[in-house]
Amino acid sequence: MRFSIATTLIGAVALMSAVSADVYNRLNANDTAFLFVDHQSGLFSLVDDFKPDAFLNNVLGLAETAKLFNVPTILTTSREDGPNGALIPGIKKLFPDAPYIARPGQINAWDDPRFVDAVKKTGKKQLVISGIVTDVCVTFVALSAKKAGYEVFVVTDASGTFNEAVRDASWLRMQAGGVQLMNWFSVACELGRDWRKDMSGMAALFSNRIPAYAHVMESFNAAQAASNTTK
Repeated sequence: MRFSIATTLIGAVALMSAVSADVYNRLNANDTAFLFVDHQSGLFSLVDDFKPDAFLNNVLGLAETAKLFNVPTILTTSREDGPNGALIPGIKKLFPDAPYIARPGQINAWDDPRFVDAVKKTGKKQLVISGIVTDVCVTFVALSAKKAGYEVFVVTDASGTFNEAVRDASWLRMQAGGVQLMNWFSVACELGRDWRKDMSGMAALFSNRIPAYAHVMESFNAAQAASNTTK
């Protein structure tokens, strides 16, 4: 992939911004809320920077991460009565009692007072955000929340858009605004911190959503079984 001089300069600015901040202020399960923004059935057809099956798997992996760590989760949609469609069933099923803000028209979810109020009511200062599309639904909320004083973490592989060029520009814009970019696996690991806390829960999550990790656990379980038989 070739980068223009302008893109390189933007990246340098973003990097300087990140370096000047505390870039490793880690996610804390006790101070984190998850925001799922516009993962709607119609909007899924706009995602072309990830393969459809892989993208859906990532989104559900992130949702299951929120469920595993029992952190506050907020769901929102935009004009779900139109072509954007309803929230995908997998997310709604995982969080039947979560705040659900069906926005009548606001493109930036932060422009809906009900959404902002739901975020405030969590009492959390670290927001893990994902959605469709990256350059609008995610970027607008992420920068708005950052401006409002929250620590913002955007999950790159659970957010999708039209193509890689649009995605990369969105990432640079958010980085320049002080937003941290992560993938869903790193979110889960950072919240987990230590395998000894819940090895079975994390292993099950990863094995279910990352085929290669299932092989890791198969090897581990086989080694454990062999060790037990020799005792």
